[in-house]
Amino acid sequence: MAVRLAKIMLILSAGVFCLLVGYNNIVDYSSNFMFVQHVLTMDTTFPDNAVRASRALSNPQLHHLTYWLIIAAEIAIGLICIAGALRLMPVLRRPAGAFNDAKGIAITGLAAGVGFWFMGFLVVGGEWFQMWQSQSWNGQEAAFRFIGSIGLIMIFVAIDDRELQATRR
Repeated sequence: MAVRLAKIMLILSAGVFCLLVGYNNIVDYSSNFMFVQHVLTMDTTFPDNAVRASRALSNPQLHHLTYWLIIAAEIAIGLICIAGALRLMPVLRRPAGAFNDAKGIAITGLAAGVGFWFMGFLVVGGEWFQMWQSQSWNGQEAAFRFIGSIGLIMIFVAIDDRELQATRR
């Protein structure tokens, strides 16, 4: 039972984390928007960056659109993870097969979180927009922490559960 409860708690924690990240990006819009703006304009990459001319985006509307898509993804991932945790609650004491079968929504949310921060911040931000070159607007370390944390939860949740042991009195 403890393992199943731990899985539910960790999925729920990942969901709350993603919702909080999205919420913070709305509440502190201007601070976090500056991050997106600097990454997309590539204005803090190396001065002789050969790909800046063909990749940098200077349109402020694109910056806002990108930022709102990021916020929407964070909130959606959070809601999917929370729905996944809630889906597991009613099958907590059921046979292992039922609990394992109910993990789909949770694993979808967790995989979306890993994919979002990997693709969005390591691939697109880090490599396409060369974020790694910026001393002040490099979010790769934070993204890697998110990927690692959510990824470990996903691996733990994906491990098949066994039948619950009968309680001894």
